[in-house]
Amino acid sequence: MIHATGIYILNVLITLTWVVGIMNSINMLDNMDGISATVSLGILFSCLLALLADDHLISFYTLLLLGVSGALVGFLVFNLHPASIYMGDTGSQFLGAFISAISIQILWNYRDGNGPAFQFHQYLPPLIAFTVPLIDTTTVFIRRIVRGHSPFIGGRDHISHHFAYAGLSDKQVAYLLGGMSFVSALFTYVLILWNRAHSSLITFGFCSYFVALFFIVQHFYNVGKRKEKNLYSHAHKSKEAIPVTD
Repeated sequence: MIHATGIYILNVLITLTWVVGIMNSINMLDNMDGISATVSLGILFSCLLALLADDHLISFYTLLLLGVSGALVGFLVFNLHPASIYMGDTGSQFLGAFISAISIQILWNYRDGNGPAFQFHQYLPPLIAFTVPLIDTTTVFIRRIVRGHSPFIGGRDHISHHFAYAGLSDKQVAYLLGGMSFVSALFTYVLILWNRAHSSLITFGFCSYFVALFFIVQHFYNVGKRKEKNLYSHAHKSKEAIPVTD
């Protein structure tokens, strides 16, 4: 369980929200070849680095992380574009459940037992490690609600789709989002090494990283959206220009 407050029922609600939310985030990321697997590998790498930072690398959790990571590497051989096998809802939801559960044991433990009920620095390691799925889910939810659509119905409006609309190939999108996840893993490692200081400057710096990355993604999301709209408009006009003959 995530011990984020001193109130048991709130801790239960936060834990359930985290597990269900990450399960759905990883599931929603499984919309193009190789995306969920590469992003999840970066998150698992974050957990391994967290164990290393705390001198707990030799542990049962390490075996679990290495086992699932090895399975994902083998899976990616056949799942990168053009994929010959696919993850599907069962695979992505299991993966989301696994990484959300193991992150509770590894990334949510940075809490001062003698500190206040709410400690913001406790939220930073999971926030940075899960940067990609959190940005994707937040983007989709906000933009669908603004458009008056249900955020719970699937669609081709994820950040991966808009990177493709902007001109990247499917493989490049997987490498880009996977790279973002691995870079976030390195930031998570540095954060955990510095976390004991509880410095406001450190907190501000890592929050700035997340916010900056969020807005950079929004920029390219909008670029892809404009290109997709222009392409659709051009195709529609071309269709109207075809003369109809009896």
